Amino acid sequence: MTAQLRPQIADYSHLEPLPDPPRREPDMLQDRRIYDFRRILELGLTHRDDVLIAGAGYLRRQAGSTTGQLAPDCVVAFGVNPDGIVARNGYVISEVGKPPDFVLEVASRSTGKRDYGVKRQGYAALGVREYWRFDPTGGRYHDAALAGDTLTAANRYHPLPINRDPDGLLWGHSEILSLELCWDAGHLRLRNPNTKQFLPTPEDERLRREAAEERIRLLEAELARRQNP
Repeated sequence: MTAQLRPQIADYSHLEPLPDPPRREPDMLQDRRIYDFRRILELGLTHRDDVLIAGAGYLRRQAGSTTGQLAPDCVVAFGVNPDGIVARNGYVISEVGKPPDFVLEVASRSTGKRDYGVKRQGYAALGVREYWRFDPTGGRYHDAALAGDTLTAANRYHPLPINRDPDGLLWGHSEILSLELCWDAGHLRLRNPNTKQFLPTPEDERLRREAAEERIRLLEAELARRQNP
């Protein structure tokens, strides 16, 4: 496995942001799944300020070299300066001091084959510890509906086991996230391996917030009624 590097810088404020990757063909299904995954993780990791959960920027080995650079859908890294990396508009391994711990690619018609071909090889070469692929269509654009790889000592990827429950749910365990990634009727969900409970989605949080607000409204209305019979 790629050895951890010593960070070359501690302060990103003097660095120019990296350029944006070329705009890709819009895909509402892909974009929604990427957004949901990031938000679910963010909701589950609000107690930590040293975790980067980001995407839409370049992943490079060196700042001045584009050789082997890729643009992941989602990058997760623990023990880093997330604000600095976001301000840099990209993840530069030599600056951060280590490769990302986890990368996710969500399939689309235009990028599917590249995700399980060129990008799989590229993330292994860059030292990404876990690489996961999710296809909302069930495998029309990727080599599988759900797939994960872990990096070996030889900087090669070894496939992680993917399980199928009787109800059709597909899932695999991420050692990096300490969670199970699940393909659930085209949705990407995260599950606690101990309780088997799903982490709340943005929609779950919206409904919970609205229910709490409604309870407060009803309590206030009841209090007002008692004060003014």
